[in-house]
Amino acid sequence: MTLAESEKTPERSPESAQMDEAAIRRLQDDLPDDEVLYDLAELFRVLAITRIKILYALFESELCVNDIAQVVGISQSAVSHQLRLLKTSKLVKFRREGKAMYYSLDDDHVRSMIALGMEHTEE
Repeated sequence: MTLAESEKTPERSPESAQMDEAAIRRLQDDLPDDEVLYDLAELFRVLAITRIKILYALFESELCVNDIAQVVGISQSAVSHQLRLLKTSKLVKFRREGKAMYYSLDDDHVRSMIALGMEHTEE
């Protein structure tokens, strides 16, 4: 038998490919609650292309609405609408300085999520 032949995974019949009931039960027990999974699905749902552009623009520093609008290439009112959705999803936060509002990524988890997503798409 050659090395390549010995490295092949043996084929399983459909009966042997199934997991035993205890293993299935363990996996079921490890699944998060439906409410948590719903929140996770909502998080991914909110990541449309314009919102991802906004998050990416905020990756390095905080920006005001006008700056975000110029970077992303959409109107200030459209940016404000998108930022409301991102705030509701806890992806961005803001601080007020006089009349100006400055937006930034909510925390390092958001930064990591964007970085990992970019890494994944560039593979």
